[in-house]
Amino acid sequence: MDLQIRRGEIFALLGPNGAGKTTLIGAVCGLVNPTGGSISAFGLDIRQHWREVRRRIGLVPQELAFDMFDKVIRQVRFSRGMFGCAPDEARIEEVLRSLSLWDKREEPIRKLSGGMKRRVMIAKALAHDPELLFLDEPTAGVDVELRRDMWAQIEALRQRGTTIILTTHYIEEAEEMADRVGVINKGQLLLTDDKSAIMARLGTTEAHFILAAPMQVVPPVLAHYPIVLEDGGQRLVYRGGDGTGKGKREVAELAQDLTRAQIAFTGLETRESTLEQIFVDLVQQRERELAA
Repeated sequence: MDLQIRRGEIFALLGPNGAGKTTLIGAVCGLVNPTGGSISAFGLDIRQHWREVRRRIGLVPQELAFDMFDKVIRQVRFSRGMFGCAPDEARIEEVLRSLSLWDKREEPIRKLSGGMKRRVMIAKALAHDPELLFLDEPTAGVDVELRRDMWAQIEALRQRGTTIILTTHYIEEAEEMADRVGVINKGQLLLTDDKSAIMARLGTTEAHFILAAPMQVVPPVLAHYPIVLEDGGQRLVYRGGDGTGKGKREVAELAQDLTRAQIAFTGLETRESTLEQIFVDLVQQRERELAA
């Protein structure tokens, strides 16, 4: 693993179960002892300056970890004090209000919904004002509406200058929020790049023209397009382009050329590759390489 994170960015680490995402986070946060290599944060070696570095890092783990019988505000205060920060009731209130928890501050955590408990975990991680925040599957098990609300909170953190590393199984989270994306599988980093660059390099467009009459071969006038005939010549399929919109332009040009060549079609279906498709393709490709 060789990975650098830029200050102030949201970096999404994608990978299937068992890929190594949580292990990597645990190594940075001091929960797992690496067998080799080095990790530095803020210019400091984590092993030599563990206490100082950890003070500047926040972690929202996958599993809920707090006293279920304690009150919300006491747990958030405790987290702030655990990192050696002076009491600051104004800051605690600010954190709880930002996560819509202020009205629940005196509630025992066990009485909260699953989504609210997840918010308490985020509040605990923010209580000591970390510069680097790890979110390990932060929206697992919460409904779509609450997930959108939490995305907005994460974006607000980034606006304040917090660097965020996010692991998720929800590909739309990476598409919605991340500046850069890394794909990890079986402990190896398969790809790291800006989200837009990944889409431009690996994204494709697929278009299906349903022909009014079947064709036996692709006419020479259309031979320069990346197209094939399927379903006995009843369907003309375009696969090409990239994430810059080239595919859409070529599909439009192909439709015009079909009309000029008097090749009638009764239907057109198009779809763009998503980050999820790119992710799945990368993992499957790596599996085939390992098998070979």
